[in-house]
Amino acid sequence: MKAVGQSALGLVRSGFEGQPSWALVGEGALATMRAEQITTRDLEALPLDSGEVREEVNRIMGALETYGAHLAATPGGAGWLYVQHVPVRRLVERLVRKLMALSAWEPFKKAPGAITLAPYEGLVGVRSSSSREYRSYTVTWSGVAFVLGAPVSHNPLRSAQSPTRPAVHVAAAHPPASEVRRSDVVALSWSSRHAATLLPVLDVLARDGRRSLLIDLATDAAERSPAPRAEEVRLYSPPAGLFGRRGAVEELRRQDDGAVVQVKEHSVHLGRLLRLVSVLLETSGGCTQPSWRSVVEAEAWLDDVLAVARPHAVLVSNDTSPLGALAVHAAERHGINTVHVQHGAWTAESVAWPALHSRHIVVMGERDAPLARAWTRHPDAEVHVLGQPRFDSLARCDREAQQRYLAQLIDAAAGREPTRIVVWACQPFGPDRLRAQADLLLDGLRRADGGWGLVIAPHPAQSADAFSALVRRDDGALVAVTDPRVGARGCFAGADALASAYSTCGIEAALLNVPVLEIGAAGERTLGLAEHGLARRCISADDIADALSSLARPNRPAVQTTPDAVCRWRGDSAADVAHLILGRADDAATRLVPIHHDAPGADSALSRGEGARAR
Repeated sequence: MKAVGQSALGLVRSGFEGQPSWALVGEGALATMRAEQITTRDLEALPLDSGEVREEVNRIMGALETYGAHLAATPGGAGWLYVQHVPVRRLVERLVRKLMALSAWEPFKKAPGAITLAPYEGLVGVRSSSSREYRSYTVTWSGVAFVLGAPVSHNPLRSAQSPTRPAVHVAAAHPPASEVRRSDVVALSWSSRHAATLLPVLDVLARDGRRSLLIDLATDAAERSPAPRAEEVRLYSPPAGLFGRRGAVEELRRQDDGAVVQVKEHSVHLGRLLRLVSVLLETSGGCTQPSWRSVVEAEAWLDDVLAVARPHAVLVSNDTSPLGALAVHAAERHGINTVHVQHGAWTAESVAWPALHSRHIVVMGERDAPLARAWTRHPDAEVHVLGQPRFDSLARCDREAQQRYLAQLIDAAAGREPTRIVVWACQPFGPDRLRAQADLLLDGLRRADGGWGLVIAPHPAQSADAFSALVRRDDGALVAVTDPRVGARGCFAGADALASAYSTCGIEAALLNVPVLEIGAAGERTLGLAEHGLARRCISADDIADALSSLARPNRPAVQTTPDAVCRWRGDSAADVAHLILGRADDAATRLVPIHHDAPGADSALSRGEGARAR
């Protein structure tokens, strides 16, 4: 689908007698019209209340659940809206934002009315994103008019297919499921963060002689799991072409029956909304957004794997996105215990869907436990504060080597080395938000004392070329971009500071006492580290300049933080998760007793029992 870039449409009032009406027209035509008007670009820029947006999204999702959740299910009984809830919810959020923007524009608020579609515009499009694979779907403005009841003549459901999308591939398939060996644990990964979180746990299990099967579902080569070190851990991949399936989901192609849900003054037709949602289920989006046909085939294949491997636990790092929700549902049907290990930071505003489906939920810090308890859907769920397995190795990182890498990187890019370096741990935002954060950092660096340079570290899901336009080489700034295979995690320990909106690397930096700057405009979400004294909130270039200048002052007192609220860190989280898995196995005699080594800076007086479950 064509990415939706800068708007070329405007909204203009077209009817004045009787019921008001509005029309979507080409932006260029607005200059010849005298009626009340606005470009859709300006309409989308109107400020909205994020809490109100969430309330309206919840209202629509609840109405969709009642109206259509029963319309399609896998042979194993997983409903389409249960599996595909996250991508559907994100699409609904884009719709809600546009509806609320209409309500926030005073002329439309005073005279709401029907909207005529722009001829030939697709109803569902794809927003621009720096992510290599993930499709950020949106309801176009013609799609908004459609769900509000406008007649359609020449508007396709989806925008034109983009020729730049990469083909969907998984790693080379292993032998058939029937040849899978018996395993104590089956783990699933489809991102590099999942693999880095789960492999340390599987390694601990392997040292106790336990066999594991790690299913690598990644369709982006950069997100695939590395080969396990232990022979007891086998890497396995699904059949080739599994995530390339596409086709109509006739059950969701309902006629408009008049059923509506209200969003402020707008009546959203649920049958029409289902038609738009069907685009997501009919289009292959790789492992992150599999089509409905891929979901059905994935369930059958996973059933075969679980039947042969006969594990006592299924281990995941995401159980709300389609594949995670499907895997947990399949495991429950097979009577297998499910364990979810939090792989990234949570805030109440940051998650796509506040739901957790696994029986056991392992969270990083004390602040995550209340969220997990509130979000859990399993009737017997237990929450365990055990830290983050991939952080266990932090104490062993070579900070001097990372310092040399950063200095050499900037020297190669800018011709000289800076005195101090800040690493920007990026998120896969759209181009406008990336540009805003880059400008914020570069302006702050220029004003700061201390001879600072900037290293841009792309998120693992981002394309490296997303940053080529952000580096202004003609203004003298000392800027470089890391190799995507290194990223922020491979170099932040050598930095003098780390800046990010809400990268989990901010937590890792705080654990190693690397100063953290939480950046972004006022009101934008962050990890909330500043609330725990682990970061400094910077909403302007002056804030960044002040923060960096203070770090450059001589004899600055060292600050020792106590980050347990954000992440419990003792260097033994992987062992604790392994202990949890085996402790819940049927054979209680096989429980693993891990050996604990306190990480430098950790309070050894705090026992492992601190990570006890919270019901």
